[in-house]
Amino acid sequence: MTSSLAGKTALVTGGSRGLGRAICVALAKNGARVAFNYSRDEVEAAATLTAIRACGAVGSAFKVSVLDRQGIAEMVRTIESESGPIAIAINNAGVGQVVPVALMEEEDWDRMMNINVKGAFLVSKAVMRSMIHQKRGRILNISSLAGVKMMNAPVHYAAAKAALKGFTEALAKEIGRYGVTVNCLAPGILTEGVSANLPPAKLEEYLRHCALGRVGTFEEVADVAAFLVSDLNSYMNGSTIVLDGAV
Repeated sequence: MTSSLAGKTALVTGGSRGLGRAICVALAKNGARVAFNYSRDEVEAAATLTAIRACGAVGSAFKVSVLDRQGIAEMVRTIESESGPIAIAINNAGVGQVVPVALMEEEDWDRMMNINVKGAFLVSKAVMRSMIHQKRGRILNISSLAGVKMMNAPVHYAAAKAALKGFTEALAKEIGRYGVTVNCLAPGILTEGVSANLPPAKLEEYLRHCALGRVGTFEEVADVAAFLVSDLNSYMNGSTIVLDGAV
């Protein structure tokens, strides 16, 4: 897939670390100009920028929350003035929290829904006008296996990730006529990130049911994400791809 994204400008939310960083690097390796946002850690953001530029790609970082509507609009304007129209948007920013529903507070629920779902809505809305004008574009929402299969996961996390699947399908139907595709990627348990907080018993249960007998890696998910937003994937729209080793 090398150079399959050459000349395209991509925006990745939550790109300063973890899966977001891996996605930024995968896009950069395939020739894209990569911009990303982050909310707090400037050191981690600088590390992602270094990784992007090590691939020979143009990279830019923006310290702005996915819940800051005006900040997002300004970020999009800056990216497009410096790197051209955004052709790819990957809604990766999200949070996780391991807490039983009996101990879950209203604030926990709101934070989960806001960052995971409202953030994807605000960013998608900010980038889609240009995509519609260009009559081409790719939006990819990063969900989770917990959002598409019944499994032992925090209720608010599963609900938020399931909402992304519905958001994907409805948005794909609405803007597909303009040449903009919207898809969803639902990874299973990975070696790092949110999955690192799983109790050993839950991890063992997952591995017992996984046909491949192992968890996935950030790089494996990132490579699939890069394919899904490339021109090689020209007819998929409104789909949710499950990447879990067959659980």
